[in-house]
Amino acid sequence: MNAEGRADNRIFTREKEDFPIFDKCVSALVEDLHQRGLADDCAVVIWGEFGRTPKISARVGRDHWPQVNCALMAGGAMQHGQVIGATDRIAGEAAARPVTFGEVYATLFEHLGIDPRHTTINDLNGRPQYLVEDTGKPIPELIS
Repeated sequence: MNAEGRADNRIFTREKEDFPIFDKCVSALVEDLHQRGLADDCAVVIWGEFGRTPKISARVGRDHWPQVNCALMAGGAMQHGQVIGATDRIAGEAAARPVTFGEVYATLFEHLGIDPRHTTINDLNGRPQYLVEDTGKPIPELIS
């Protein structure tokens, strides 16, 4: 994301400028949380709503690609220093240990002390709805 709040087809011309700034900001936040003893109480999640196509488009960018995505998670008393899941060599499809959105949500709720498998909230019609889909269980590799 650049200063104008855009991460569009200029990414390849802006990456050398924007990515180091983003990296420094995230690193500073995580280091600050650790130094203040707050890392176990705060979860830092960097996650987009979709992935990007594995091939560069004619506009020198990448289009939306729901087949795969990535997330960076830090803090929250999670087991860190690992990569969970893998894609094929062009990042087009999940190749090993796919992680669902429900698993990520369930992991975050678990760290908040909320049991995502049994907690419900009522929808606008008063019907109870679970916080995550039935298959959404916390990511075991991240649970302490």
